[in-house]
Amino acid sequence: MTDDAYLFLTDDTATPLGVPPTSLGDLAFLETPAVRAWLDAHGVTVTSPRLRLVPPEETAAIAQDAERLPVPLSDEELSRLRHHGAPESRARVEERLLAYRECADGRDALLGQALAAGVPLERIVELTGEDPATVAAAAR
Repeated sequence: MTDDAYLFLTDDTATPLGVPPTSLGDLAFLETPAVRAWLDAHGVTVTSPRLRLVPPEETAAIAQDAERLPVPLSDEELSRLRHHGAPESRARVEERLLAYRECADGRDALLGQALAAGVPLERIVELTGEDPATVAAAAR
């Protein structure tokens, strides 16, 4: 497995492998001179239905004779790529996990603030569903 995502060209536009880069919104690598030159050399644009992008874990599935280019993705771009290419059931679970992460951000600080404001430990446990030991640890 490689650490890079790959852009590649396919002759079979019905292939389920990869996603069209334009379906992921803005991707920084698409504006780099290297990618622009590669696209120009192959006579395609970023909107070509032949152009696909795969995450690092799927690069082995690219046909051996396919034109390909490794491209760097930010963590956020890679997350979007993986989410977009996931089966619908997995994508829904991933959305819930992302929402959980966003809700859990700053959790300890909020628990500490609640305790400092005089909210009883039992009430915090009741409101959050957190374990009492977790709430108490946030006060330290």
